[in-house]
Parts: sequence; C-alpha cells; structure tokens
Amino acid sequence: MRTHFDAQLALLNNELILMGSLCENAIAKASEALSDHNKDTAYNVYKSDNVIDKKEREIENMCLSLILHQQPIAADLRFISAALKMITDMERIADQASDIAEIVLNLNFDEAGDISLIEQMSKSAIEMVNGCIDAYIRRDLKLAQEVLEHDDTVDEYFYKIKTELVSRIRAHDQDGQTPLDLLMIAKYLERIGDHACNIAQWVIFAITGNHKNEE
Repeated sequence: MRTHFDAQLALLNNELILMGSLCENAIAKASEALSDHNKDTAYNVYKSDNVIDKKEREIENMCLSLILHQQPIAADLRFISAALKMITDMERIADQASDIAEIVLNLNFDEAGDISLIEQMSKSAIEMVNGCIDAYIRRDLKLAQEVLEHDDTVDEYFYKIKTELVSRIRAHDQDGQTPLDLLMIAKYLERIGDHACNIAQWVIFAITGNHKNEE
C-alpha cells in the first residue's frame, strides 16, 4: 500500500512541477508579447489559459483522492495540503498572464510611449514566479525566502509606474485609455508577485510545517 501511495505522491509532484512550468511560460510569453508588440504571441497566451485551468482541476482531484482513499501520515498530508493551496495561486498567475495578454491584443502601442519600467517590473515578477517554482522543486527554504523578500521590489516598481502614468494623463489633454491599460498591466504584475509569495510560503509550510499566517 505504501509503495502505491508513494508512486501517487511522486505523480502528484510531477504534475505540480508541470503546472508550474506552464505558469512560468505563460507570464514569460505575455511579457514577451508586450515588449515585442507581438499580438500573435499575446493571442496564444490568452488562449492557453484553459490548459492551465484543466491542469488545476486534475491536480485537485489527485489531492482529494489521496486524502480520501489513502491514509497519509502528517508529513504527506502537509505536502498534499500545500499542493492544493499552490495550484490555486498558480492558476491565478496564469489568469493574470492571460489578462495581460488580452490587454496587449488591444493596446495602442503608438500611444504607449516608454514602457521600460513595466518591462523591468515584468522581469522581476517572472523572477519571483521562477524562484517559487524552483524552491518547490529543490525543497529550498533559502530560495523561498528570497522570493518573499523580492516582493518589495515589485511593489516599488508598481508605485513608480502608477506615479508616472498619472503624471502622463495629467500632462496631456488626450484619451487616457492607453495609460490606464498600462496601469492595469502593472497591477496584474503586482498581483502575480503576490501569488508567487503565497506559493513560496506554502513551500516553506510543506518543508517545515510552519506558515507565516500562523506566526
């Protein structure tokens, strides 16, 4: 029985890693679409969200089956519980990558102006997503903690971008739709950073049994 259970845990682990890689690719491609003004890439990201939604449901069913039909010990139950929490944040990261891609599909790049700060923020958010997934794969507490510490950088980018876009709207008597679209992209990137932090916290919980909200 334990051998079968261990095999199912290993499968769950692999599926979680696969879902993580799908999320990494989604946010990386959404960022690429923005930087390259590539609406074909944006469309592909927008349409790929269903694949990640399906993967979330599959993993959720695996977790519930393990809890209901097996007798997991405390450490196993901790891992399964963390997996259930992590896939929720992964799915939301994918949703927000899709939202960014949808904005890129309709963005007026002629009015967008300098988006270098958003590109830098995007790189930071991608680093956080990659970091939390790598922390899970390696069971690396130090890397998970580094993801949490990196959140301030993403938040600082958002504040700078918001300030710049508000100033741009005030300085020009024109339609503010494009600056608002860019602000929404920055907001989605900020949320992606928050979800990466949540995943990092659940990685820490899976390893140690301690969660920040319990401190």
